Amino acid sequence: MIRPVLRMGDARLLQRAREVAAFDTPELHALIADMFDTMRHERGVGLAAPQIGVDLRLVIFGFGSNPRYPDAAAVPETVLLNPVLEALSDEEEEGWEGCLSVPGMRGLVPRYVQLRYSGFDQFGAPIRREVSGFHARVVQHECDHLDGILYPRRIRDLRQFGFTEVLFPELAGQPDD
Repeated sequence: MIRPVLRMGDARLLQRAREVAAFDTPELHALIADMFDTMRHERGVGLAAPQIGVDLRLVIFGFGSNPRYPDAAAVPETVLLNPVLEALSDEEEEGWEGCLSVPGMRGLVPRYVQLRYSGFDQFGAPIRREVSGFHARVVQHECDHLDGILYPRRIRDLRQFGFTEVLFPELAGQPDD
């Protein structure tokens, strides 16, 4: 089922989400299915549970290819609960981001280039990966939602934040992340 995505300004997007306590439940599986339906419907590359009004530390992400990111390597479809992120170096890279909760806007956001993330899948099995590049950016963006952080708070120079159709006319009409 496709769920409505909350937009910036909704107080629920600004709170720290609760840890997932029960794995492999029918309710959790239904929520994850709804999240994938919603993400695909919106043509996004990731979605956090708080974006659909669910107060849980749960993110999904992944794609094989995406026309908005033609140079990005595929990111495996992942369900990640109770994530922990660890930067593997201090090296950061700025990249343009959008968000389903901040429609029509893009901003230049610094993110760690390499990181390790860990957590659990929906069955409670541990996940631990070391990633870099776009994969690392997507994980950081989605996990920020679990701490009540929307990407505009990470932008260092607000001159690098604006409407997608103005900054990138070629992306006008494309969905946000």
